[in-house]
Amino acid sequence: MRLILTRHCKSDWDDPLLDDFDRPLNARGRDAAARLGRWMAAQGHVPDAVLCSSALRTRETWAGIAAASGASPEVSHLDALYLAGPDTLLRELRKARGGTVLMIAHNPGIGDFAGEIVARRPRHADFSRYPTGATLVCDFEGSDWGAAHWAQGAAADFTVPRDLPG
Repeated sequence: MRLILTRHCKSDWDDPLLDDFDRPLNARGRDAAARLGRWMAAQGHVPDAVLCSSALRTRETWAGIAAASGASPEVSHLDALYLAGPDTLLRELRKARGGTVLMIAHNPGIGDFAGEIVARRPRHADFSRYPTGATLVCDFEGSDWGAAHWAQGAAADFTVPRDLPG
């Protein structure tokens, strides 16, 4: 089984009256989502299922990834993933179906979750801060996400949008 963990891409802070949940991506974020989608497709990291926070910026991140990658998996927009901590993310992952699951959420939860779910962290300089668009790909033994637990994932890949060609 394969898990892909993506922090939403760069969001727009121009409207101080806009609720955090409703913040969209900015131009840099839309470009980063497209870069991630092209990278995922080129690397064969295409999900069967997507668990996405219901916040606007995560939904827009998925839309950009999907458009650039050509992926059309089953997508679940989950309120539970909005600003969720690692325990909530693990609980939602355990309900997942599909051999390759993409989870799109927010920091600090998604970054903390990424650090706890792998047995050995990638040696990328940005892994510990998990910036916007950071994406970890990790593999698990077994055939049921219900058995997923901390420190079981084997990191297979990690990137951030600025590492990817435009």
